[in-house]
Amino acid sequence: MTAGVLAQASRPLLEWDWVAHNRGWIWEQALQHLYFTAVAVTIGLAISLVLALIGLRWRWTLAPILGFGGVLYTIPSLALFALLVPFFGITDRVAIIALITYTILILVRNITSGIDGVPSEVLEAADGMGYRRGRRFVEIELPLALPVIVAGLRIASVTVIGLVTVTALLGRGGLGFFILRGFRTTPAFPTMIVVGTLLSVVLAIAVDVLLLGLERFLTPWARRRQPA
Repeated sequence: MTAGVLAQASRPLLEWDWVAHNRGWIWEQALQHLYFTAVAVTIGLAISLVLALIGLRWRWTLAPILGFGGVLYTIPSLALFALLVPFFGITDRVAIIALITYTILILVRNITSGIDGVPSEVLEAADGMGYRRGRRFVEIELPLALPVIVAGLRIASVTVIGLVTVTALLGRGGLGFFILRGFRTTPAFPTMIVVGTLLSVVLAIAVDVLLLGLERFLTPWARRRQPA
């Protein structure tokens, strides 16, 4: 549909004069996009860590927790907005709550998989050295599970960056604003659509690379295990 609209538009795909004249406006919407992403992923990570700890401590709860996260993940974003707006109004809170729900399944699954993947001999060695359960989790299990946890964080962040574009329908800003405005302009204004789309992709790639660098910085032992 997007390609069809762009193909029918009478204006060029990208008008650099418009981009240069509106760079402040573009920067403002990009920051709003990052704000929604950072808040949603941070809160989602905190909630997922608590849920994962509950699931790891009481194993029978893990399947219901993942099932609940799966149900949330399958709800279309527009339907979720419609469910939340009567309770919270058309506010940033609606957008952030909706975005958080799409991180729970990914993060809980990766946190529990990462912790479960810690070798049993390592845990036995820690127990033999007198580590208590809490200290063993913080100093042994969590660091060794970091590559898997960060992998989940990367997927969740890229997913949220893509979904933030939908929050433009609530009038809450973000790069989706340009996409929506470009389509609503008569005739369609391709430059706004292209700018909103391209910058969303660039943000997703930049955040993914940033988190990959963070993972490599926090887990130097993982690099040393890689074959030359």
